[in-house]
Amino acid sequence: MAATVGIVGVGLVGSAAAYAIALSGIAGRIVLVDHVPALAQAQAEDIAHAVPFASATQVEAGDYDRLAGAEVVIIAAGVNQKPGETRIALLSRNAAVFASVVGEVRRVAPDAILLVATNPVDVMTEITTRLSGLPPGRVIGSGTILDTARFRSLLGRHLGISPQSVHAYVLGEHGDSEVLAWSTARAGSVGIRDFAAQVGAAITDQVRAEIDDGVRRAAYRIIAGKGATNYGIGAGLMRLTRAVLRDEGAVLSVSIHTPLVAGVRDVALSIPRVVNRRGVTADLMPDLDAAETEALHRSARLLADLAAEVRL
Repeated sequence: MAATVGIVGVGLVGSAAAYAIALSGIAGRIVLVDHVPALAQAQAEDIAHAVPFASATQVEAGDYDRLAGAEVVIIAAGVNQKPGETRIALLSRNAAVFASVVGEVRRVAPDAILLVATNPVDVMTEITTRLSGLPPGRVIGSGTILDTARFRSLLGRHLGISPQSVHAYVLGEHGDSEVLAWSTARAGSVGIRDFAAQVGAAITDQVRAEIDDGVRRAAYRIIAGKGATNYGIGAGLMRLTRAVLRDEGAVLSVSIHTPLVAGVRDVALSIPRVVNRRGVTADLMPDLDAAETEALHRSARLLADLAAEVRL
């Protein structure tokens, strides 16, 4: 039986995810739900008109009851920050939105894997885990999957190779405190610095700084130019959905509630993890150097402290 994927919240990110999933053909049916039904209907019709060029996926809009039987539900709902509003106040309002959304999704699709896309995604993943009562491995935040893709893209461009041949991860927060794990980065089976030397594309301090800035500041530049980031994360959510639906056992840098990482307890953040039909089934902690370990500790501490301030 063809898989059903639900998407709650079909603004720029939710609709980009729906579009990517529809064209990929990994789901038989996509159901779009939004608090503005006319928006969900319009997005569904527009995406459905693209489907004949690429796949046979059915795309429709509906209420929560239409999500019954969904294997994966992507949550991209949320409220925008008001002028002068603190991050904690915004988080509290989004937590209230998620309380309703998660309750409805769990009512109609109790067996679904939940994929969280709403920012700040790590804290919202922690909140969703608390609200849902699901095991942490079944509530997966998109985390640094996009940051990792940016890191690999920029490294591949510098080295003159495909990003798919670069194995490098961004860890911790999807945000300013994220950690680029240079010490474990590889091209093929070779450490990144050795590979760079072999192909005459040395990774100098300047190159490293430029790549770090390119990864860390990418969202700011894109938002300054077009107002939002949506295509990259839409494709990332498709990749996560594919890993679940096809039971791939793919290693992806995603965010889930983690009992202990870098000396910090009970925090949602990203490290490489195995993703399959059951959700996240294993964590793969890289062997970081001392500076990266300390940076990951700071990132984890920041996220844990922020999540602790949100009252549900």
